[in-house]
Amino acid sequence: MILPLLLVGAVGGLLSGMFGVGGGFIMVPLLMWLASMDQRRAAATSLLAVVPIAAASAIGYGIQGEIDLSAALIVAGGALVGAPIGSWLLRRLPLGWLLWLFIAGMLVVAVRLVLVAPERGAEVEFSTGVLFGYLLLGLVMGTASGMFGIGGGVIAVPVLMTVFGMGDLLARGTSLVALIPAAILSSSINLRGGMLSMRDAAVVAAPAVPASIAGVWLAFLIPPAVGGVLFAALLLALAAQLAIRDLRKRRAR
Repeated sequence: MILPLLLVGAVGGLLSGMFGVGGGFIMVPLLMWLASMDQRRAAATSLLAVVPIAAASAIGYGIQGEIDLSAALIVAGGALVGAPIGSWLLRRLPLGWLLWLFIAGMLVVAVRLVLVAPERGAEVEFSTGVLFGYLLLGLVMGTASGMFGIGGGVIAVPVLMTVFGMGDLLARGTSLVALIPAAILSSSINLRGGMLSMRDAAVVAAPAVPASIAGVWLAFLIPPAVGGVLFAALLLALAAQLAIRDLRKRRAR
């Protein structure tokens, strides 16, 4: 089973470095398909592997000065609050219409990224409104992660670019730092719950870390307009994955 885990890590690491996301949205289905894991174990394995992947990618962006550390810490604080809220809502709310509303939101963001190319080098002027906006973003990230089992990067990066006007590379580096604390917290909970194999996560992370560094290198080479289109394709793939998963559950019921 080592070869499938290595393959999953290489793919997830490359996408994480290129787009500033955790990579869980692609690693979870690949772990289920190639490594025959159930969804819960796949999600837990992916989440722990995300920690060194995001850290390595963030170092690459940080060396180039493409991290807003203050924004990252504020967003991370909101995500730490939102994650348990999402887990609580998952057990108590019918999530069908919420999921499709979330999918529709990703489609809108994807269209905007295609029509309006993100700027490179743009920074956000800090203010009280921006502070509350970052906290709200983190809250939404954490809640969506707990409810739908997705990483926060696919939410944080496009919102930081399209809503706050942050440059594409700065948004990716900031997102990677912001998602690390929640991933550590959730992984510790999964480990205590017996849902996590440290060995599997380590095997996934082994090729993912160098692959993520290669992904960061590619991110700096790709023009902002092309990067926006590629990220839009990433959002469309995630929306399709969530929609198919929900339709299959409905059909099974």
